[in-house]
Amino acid sequence: MSECIFCKIVAGAIPCTKVYEDAHVLVFMDIAPISPGHTLLVPKKHYESVMEMRPEEVAAMFQRVGVLAGAVKAAVQAHGINVLQNNGATAGQVVPHLHIHLIPRWPDDGLGFRWPAKKAAPAVLAEQAEAIRANLKA
Repeated sequence: MSECIFCKIVAGAIPCTKVYEDAHVLVFMDIAPISPGHTLLVPKKHYESVMEMRPEEVAAMFQRVGVLAGAVKAAVQAHGINVLQNNGATAGQVVPHLHIHLIPRWPDDGLGFRWPAKKAAPAVLAEQAEAIRANLKA
């Protein structure tokens, strides 16, 4: 993807502050962090969303998340950390290259988090679960 900024970073055409790299992923500091230590993990191969990846590619990417999240949290002495991955503009994805945000958090850090949970009727949940099952691909 010649116009993808993250592909250009992976290729070395745009510099980054690298944290970690292996054959599958590149981890670097976000240039517009929402908190100190805000780090991004990207697959080296271009995907716009996690839904495009083969299961083994998803596994290879996510197997690094726990260790990296712990390292980020410890490095900035955060009280918690958000591991966030958005798919599509409606979900908040700004760069159309799959990436995982590791966002350190502290009490009263002002970042907030909206989770407007609502009650759902069991019949509605059952209907939605059936629709999801019908769309699962082996």
